[in-house]
Amino acid sequence: MPTGVAIRDVREQLFDAADRILLRDGPSALTSRALTAEAGCAKGVLHRHFDDFDDFLAQYVLDRVDQMAPQAAALRELAGTATVGGNLTDALSAVFQSVAVAIVALLTFRDELRARLRQKWPAGIPVLTEAAIMIGSYLRAEQDVGRIARGADPDTLAAVLIGSAHLLYADRTGASPETDAVRRLVDGILAPVTAGGRP
Repeated sequence: MPTGVAIRDVREQLFDAADRILLRDGPSALTSRALTAEAGCAKGVLHRHFDDFDDFLAQYVLDRVDQMAPQAAALRELAGTATVGGNLTDALSAVFQSVAVAIVALLTFRDELRARLRQKWPAGIPVLTEAAIMIGSYLRAEQDVGRIARGADPDTLAAVLIGSAHLLYADRTGASPETDAVRRLVDGILAPVTAGGRP
């Protein structure tokens, strides 16, 4: 690897390599050796930038959570446009067709990683919790424009949407669910709290 490469570039190179391994081979395949081979760098590079492999994994997960912020902002901007169901179908599909499902499996697979993340993320599973916050924020914005009933609880609805969508996408080895299946799930959950029962 050339000298003088910025630390952020090295981190992103390693994080992107972790994405590829998780999506292609699953959490059991994500080892330090596989990571550096996938990233095309020497093993020493990993240890120069991270305390150990679990430190790398913790920083990787938190980085992927941080990357959801622009998606959350864009979703909030959609309040009052198109349909609530369509907006949420697209948002849920984007979350679960990303590396999010594989990260949830990784967190389940590695006890030490969960313990490290608890220092900065005291409750919940980081990727799914952040996705639920994003969905809840959007639903509150839709409440403000009158497309979600005032008596609805956006945070509870968001948790139900995230949990239900995760069940659709949980089989990493199978085909992703069709958009229509995600839309039916969204519409079924939101029907009681939308005008006329139609999101």
